[in-house]
Amino acid sequence: MKEYIFRIHPGMDLKREIEKRVNQENIKAGCILSIVGSLKQANLRLADGKTEKKMVENFEIVSATGTVSIKGCHIHLGLARKKGIVIGGHLKENSFINTTAEIVILEFENLEFSRELDKSTGYKELIIKEK
Repeated sequence: MKEYIFRIHPGMDLKREIEKRVNQENIKAGCILSIVGSLKQANLRLADGKTEKKMVENFEIVSATGTVSIKGCHIHLGLARKKGIVIGGHLKENSFINTTAEIVILEFENLEFSRELDKSTGYKELIIKEK
């Protein structure tokens, strides 16, 4: 296993920057261990699997999880609003950093992740292969 720890700066797109780093490091199978920071705009796909919600306000990132690979990233976030009310969902592009985002990714060097369409869900789902 190998770890990657990096910071994303104000104004940058959280999802795009994670994907960029995953591609730069050629990560074939990894997971998000932690994301700590804040957003000034969030774009999430909600639990119905269809609705995208774009919100322009300050959020604290209070939880994050996901699988990452050069063949696709699947990341979920929990975000706290100003009064502590939490909203969560599937991270989409156009989610912009407010002050910082500190990212920790763990790479599994003996595995490869890919995504293939699963007709039963209608989504590209995780495929795991040993190297």
